[in-house]
Formats: sequence, structure tokens, C-alpha cells
Amino acid sequence: MTKPIICLGECLVDRLFEVGKNSQTASEKGTDYPGGAPANVAAAIAKLGTPTRMVSCLGQDEVGDWLVQVLRDQGVACQIQRYADAPTRIVLVERDETGDRSFIGFSAPDPAVFADAHLSPDWIDGVEFAGVTYLVMGTLGLAYPTTASAMQQALDKAKQAGTKIVIDLNWRPVFWPDVELAPAKIHEFLKVADLLKLSREEALWLLDTDSAADIVQQFPQCEAVLLTDGGNGSTCATRQQSLSRPAFAVDSIDTTGAGDAFLAGFLHQLYRRGWESLQTADAIAEILRYASAVGALTTLKPGAIAAQPSPQAVDAFLHQPQTP
Repeated sequence: MTKPIICLGECLVDRLFEVGKNSQTASEKGTDYPGGAPANVAAAIAKLGTPTRMVSCLGQDEVGDWLVQVLRDQGVACQIQRYADAPTRIVLVERDETGDRSFIGFSAPDPAVFADAHLSPDWIDGVEFAGVTYLVMGTLGLAYPTTASAMQQALDKAKQAGTKIVIDLNWRPVFWPDVELAPAKIHEFLKVADLLKLSREEALWLLDTDSAADIVQQFPQCEAVLLTDGGNGSTCATRQQSLSRPAFAVDSIDTTGAGDAFLAGFLHQLYRRGWESLQTADAIAEILRYASAVGALTTLKPGAIAAQPSPQAVDAFLHQPQTP
């Protein structure tokens, strides 16, 4: 079951409401889409053609069954703990007229009552890291003690196997029962990253800078930083160089999962080219362009996983004469 990339963390349902509507104002319940940042990344990488495994915890319920099937349909190998005493998480999402989304709550008021808060360290004991190139994790699981312990167990096993650690900051305060604990826990966790991905807003919130070049110098372990800024583009900084590129101009419908798709496109290319490609400016520029295309195409349809492009669609988009 060894795959070159493992994505570990939350797999959940994004319940999207019509533009300008939310759970209080919508006449209908909204439309359910599979989501969760690590699951989004896993699905997008697999769809692009790089073998990927998803490690997560879902409820022993129909929603969990559906999410497992969605991932398998995308080509993701699933190593999913099923937890009988908590439901699979449903996130309520509202969108504005530009397609930008806001996470406004959950299907239950307490963020800690869902299955993904119970990923067990014992479950991680059964995860094989030999031959795994990258372990991809977010930080939301740090909000829950059991899952935080499982994440640390995965880190320890990955390091022993020589696996590179990729961390997506993914700041979502609604997930944290005690938001005041978040900054210190997240900052400490980022210290283990070989590759760190974060948005400009997240960088300013936690690190008081929006310079990828400055951020990579703050973390001795870190070899590269990916900084995204929505429609303003992205930057990749290593200790030797920093390259930026504009975002592709597209008519976005829903930005849910665009950053996850960007990261997936980057990792798909990085796996194929090799980690050493981060030492070459031309290679970084090409990887950023590809990742930007994957992210842009994901905004053209609702949902995160459902909107992810095929490799053929990405190639066709990149070969259009008008794309920079």
C-alpha cells in the first residue's frame, strides 16, 4: 500500500450555500461537497497522476462511507479509521459574489465532537512510511489532543523513514475550541516542515510578515516556502532565491479548495522533477506556473474535489496562447 505521497488529516463535507445565503437565510439546506484540505490535496494529486494515500478518521456513518468512495473514485488509496462514537464533520460555507468563501460553523455547535478529532496514535502505528516521499499535513488537527498525538506519531515515523514533511498552515479559527492556544501550537509545529505552504493572510497573522523569503529564514528546518495570495499570485522562496508569478485571470465561481489544488499541482510536479529541482530558478518557475493553473481551474466549478482538473485539462489550459 506504499504510495509516494501521504496526506494526513481531516476529510469532511463542505455544505455550500447559494451566493449571499447562509444556513439562516437559505430556503434549502445547501449543497454538500467532499472537502477538507488534506483530502482535497490527496484527491487533486491522484487525479493529476501521482499515487497518493489518505490517512484520516471518519464517522461510522453514511457521510463517511460517501467520502471514502469519493476518494477511491479519484484514485486515492484510503487508510481510514472509522470512529463509531462521533459523526463525520460537516462544515457550513457561505460565498460572496466573487466566489470567495467563509467557514461559518458546523452541523453541531461544538467543533470537538466530530470524528476527525479522534484520529488515534494506535492507528498511525499501522501506517507504513517506507518509500513515502512526502507527508502532507495541515494544522487543524492540533486543536484536538488525540489527533495532535497521532500527528506527532506520524511525524516521528516519517522522519525515521526519510520522508519530507509538507505543512499547510490552513488557519481556520472556527475549528479551535480554544483559539488562544492556536498560535503557539501552530508556530511550534511549523518548525518541522521541509516545505511550508501558507496564504498571505496566514503569514501576517502568525509571523507578522508577508515575505516568503523572510519566512524561510525563520525556520532552520525549512527548505522552501510557498506563499499564496489569491488573485494576486504566488511566491516560492528557498534559502537561495525567491520567485513570484501572477495568478491566471479566470471567471471564478467558487474558490473553495483553490489553495489546496495549487499545493497539489506543486507537489505533483515536484515529485516528478525531484526535490533537487527547488535549487533551480527555471524549474521553480515552471512548477509555480503549473500549480497556478491547477488552482485557477479549480475555481471554475463549485466544490473542491469535484472541481479539480484532469492533467489533460491543465495541459490544454497552459497551451492556450493567451495564458502567461
